[in-house]
Amino acid sequence: MRRILAIAFSLLALPALAADPVAIVEDAKGKLDVDFMDYVEAGRVVKLGAGDELVLSYLRSCWRETIKGGTVTVGAEQSSVAGGTVRREKTPCDGGKMRLSSDQAAKSGVMVFRAPPKPGAASGAPEMTIYGLSPVLDIKGGGHVTIARVDQPGEPMAFDVPAQQLTRGTFYDLAKSNRALAAGGVYRLSAGGKQIVFKVDPEARPGMAPLVGRLIRL
Repeated sequence: MRRILAIAFSLLALPALAADPVAIVEDAKGKLDVDFMDYVEAGRVVKLGAGDELVLSYLRSCWRETIKGGTVTVGAEQSSVAGGTVRREKTPCDGGKMRLSSDQAAKSGVMVFRAPPKPGAASGAPEMTIYGLSPVLDIKGGGHVTIARVDQPGEPMAFDVPAQQLTRGTFYDLAKSNRALAAGGVYRLSAGGKQIVFKVDPEARPGMAPLVGRLIRL
């Protein structure tokens, strides 16, 4: 009996695991407790003042919400907004296939159980699709980046990213440096000793397309 009670108390003492994030903050204006590129989980409540604005993009449903004022309760696929206004639009994204890196999971308080590496990076089969010609790369700390086309011959795009050019020390937006890929192309991204093969949708948009549709995380 004592042993059972001891096990029960030890389980109660364990910290609760945070829920998986369901959305990413694309913009935050005002005194909010979330910031640009933060991941948020279902059930998270964010309070906005009358002049505050929050832009959320949902990873699974691909809803992009522009919310002004009120109290926002994050849901699994869209938010509930009380006392404010919300404008929703569907954006192209690889819903349900996005994965968190170890660093991003740590920022969000999420425990990630990684599956064995996929053969895509070696075989050239794309592991994900992006919907913007200029991806946003998660390459914490910067370094050397190579983006090589694998579905046809071509000169690789290779460049160095200094840490000071990264947003929040992690994210690099190719649109800001006027770099673009070819619509319909399949590419291998290599950075920091990691790589991933991805496809650019044939109807991918140029420039600053919605973040959730062009974010690549190694």
